[in-house]
Amino acid sequence: MQTFFAFVRKEFIHVFRDRKSLFILLGMPVMMILIFGFALSNEVKESNIYILDYAHDEASHQLTERWANSRYFEVKGFLKSPKEIEGVFKRNEARMVVIFPRNFQAQLLHQNKTEIQLIGDASDANTANTVINYASSIIRDYQMELNQTTLANLSLNISIKTQMLYNPKLESAYNFVPGVMTLILILLSAMMTSVAIVKEKEMGTLELVLVSPTRPLLMILSKAVPYLLLSFTDLLIILTLARFVLGIPINGSLALLLAVCVLYIMTALALGLLISTITQSQQVAMFISLVGLLMPALIFSGFMFPLENMPLPLQVISNIVPTRWFYIIVQSIMIKGLGFMSIWKEILILALMTVGFIGLSLRNFKVRLQ
Repeated sequence: MQTFFAFVRKEFIHVFRDRKSLFILLGMPVMMILIFGFALSNEVKESNIYILDYAHDEASHQLTERWANSRYFEVKGFLKSPKEIEGVFKRNEARMVVIFPRNFQAQLLHQNKTEIQLIGDASDANTANTVINYASSIIRDYQMELNQTTLANLSLNISIKTQMLYNPKLESAYNFVPGVMTLILILLSAMMTSVAIVKEKEMGTLELVLVSPTRPLLMILSKAVPYLLLSFTDLLIILTLARFVLGIPINGSLALLLAVCVLYIMTALALGLLISTITQSQQVAMFISLVGLLMPALIFSGFMFPLENMPLPLQVISNIVPTRWFYIIVQSIMIKGLGFMSIWKEILILALMTVGFIGLSLRNFKVRLQ
């Protein structure tokens, strides 16, 4: 028994000496609980909405105040004409637009009925449906309070007319396909390249490569080219299945979509190469690229969980995750049919990330073995 406890003590010493493993064992559960605790929520909070108010009467102001005071909405501004509606949706500035008709209060008091129009951005069908339901609930509560304060023989009715842009049938595949494509491309690309250089280290063939006249940059890029072609093949398969099997339209430019996807693949490949240069074994590289990237890519893309639901620190962290920007781009091109001028900022961010990852890979790459 004394020998047994000696071996147990020895293993504890090994565990505490290996700080990376200790961090994974103790730190990872804490991080997952905190992140998922804040991110996993069926609620959609602080959704940006715009108001197009033709009435400018007391009733429309009261309803607007109720939305503004609700934790589910944030009134970002007031539109002056219907022509502005498409613009706020294209710029991803609004999840919903509310339209009050002229004589809104007069119709309600004298004709006992009126109508409100709610327009939602259904490129994310589940979120759009949730936002519309929240807004409708506030309207129904307001209508109920009015009926309680008026004469008993009157029944005031506010009918709700809804319109879903980009996805009128609220098909979940419109949200599912861009999201899954975002995850597949980054995981496959990063995972394949993450073992590229570290494999050479383990096999002992890196020495032969290092004595060649090839420059480090060309060597790193040569590792990425085969995987770029393979990932592009995966992309074509995904788009073909999405278009002809699932019936997802490509409303924007196919050439622009393919070009941006190639940029995103290059970003993922560069990230994988960076992982490969900072790790010493294929197992560690695979663990970081698969497990380490899966959770941030899933949470911070906006595909599964609305980013505005998260605390401010997590929203800031999401800015350095490539999936967030690519998901916006794919939805904008495929579902909304937008062009380059509407997504140039997101494209620029991906380009800068790619250059940054390649630069860090070069910095970490050792010209001589140590």
